[in-house]
Amino acid sequence: MRVCAVRLKAWFRKNQTTSQEMASNSVAGHRVAVIGGDGIGPEVLTEALKVVGATGVKLATTNFDLGGARYLRDGEVLSDATLAELRKFDAILLGAVGTPSVPPGVIERGLLLKMRFELDLYINRRPFNGTAPGHTKPHDFIVIRENTEGPYAGEGGVLRRGTPDEVATQGSINTAKGVERCVRYAFELARTRNRKHLTLVHKTNVLTFSGDLWQRTFDRVAKEFSDVATAYNHVDAACIYFVQDPHRYDVIVTDNLFGDILTDLGGAVSGGIGVASSANLNPTRSGPSMFEPVHGSAPDIAGKGVANPVAAILSAAHMLEFLGEAKAATMLRDACIEPVSGSTIAVGDEIARRVKANN
Repeated sequence: MRVCAVRLKAWFRKNQTTSQEMASNSVAGHRVAVIGGDGIGPEVLTEALKVVGATGVKLATTNFDLGGARYLRDGEVLSDATLAELRKFDAILLGAVGTPSVPPGVIERGLLLKMRFELDLYINRRPFNGTAPGHTKPHDFIVIRENTEGPYAGEGGVLRRGTPDEVATQGSINTAKGVERCVRYAFELARTRNRKHLTLVHKTNVLTFSGDLWQRTFDRVAKEFSDVATAYNHVDAACIYFVQDPHRYDVIVTDNLFGDILTDLGGAVSGGIGVASSANLNPTRSGPSMFEPVHGSAPDIAGKGVANPVAAILSAAHMLEFLGEAKAATMLRDACIEPVSGSTIAVGDEIARRVKANN
């Protein structure tokens, strides 16, 4: 199994091209940077790209060797030169990054967060469709998470580290611009859906400064969307409702930290993290948006051919939709509705077969 994983990563490196080579490729299509990453990442992306191919949509792909394994090999996380290359693409499709031997935070801050900040991927969009445990009726809601501010901005510090008098602070950055563009995106999305309902989730009774900014902005923008009904939940109440009454939600908008927690819970009540997809969007299109399954690199099952590629396939559907290929995106989603069992490759083959049958 280890040999299989090594060969797969070698294939990604062998097939890596420069953007100049890609531009001369005779196959015209959307320019997509592919970051297989670590663990099961290359495996699930191989299946996702196979299924995209079944739609007939042409992609001009370039593979980038980034992640924990690359860091251990030569210290590269995400250089400015590589970031400049990524800016030339229409989209980025990422598998999974991270290895147990790399200290926590190195890849997260040096690769994932750096891409979010530098490419201004200020919207994290995660849909949740499924039937929660204990329920018989399926739910369908979307969480819009602010993706570049809050505690993830890195404001803070430490004094007297390692002593009994150590003091650590971790600030939360919330700007009027950042909050408004996130809230406005959520209202615009809610307006396109049948229920036309948007819920703000925060903790305004305790986080009185950031919460006040979010609430005032939400209320002000709401006046421009009289056709969208609104509600507010404290984040702890929202956690309860995700489990007990997920059907109350249509679109949720929230900050970075609360969104991080809620979307993992959303995955847990919607079939599991293995089918949870995400889109990190730059709606202004001043740079490429990035699409990824939210599961980790799962090194314990890497190379065994048992990883579920559905989350990667659904993330590719987000990408197609953002690239203007709405019909193809719908084909991918429809093909994933009925569960598929089997190996990673078998699942990809079956979903690709379904797509071709309906193409």
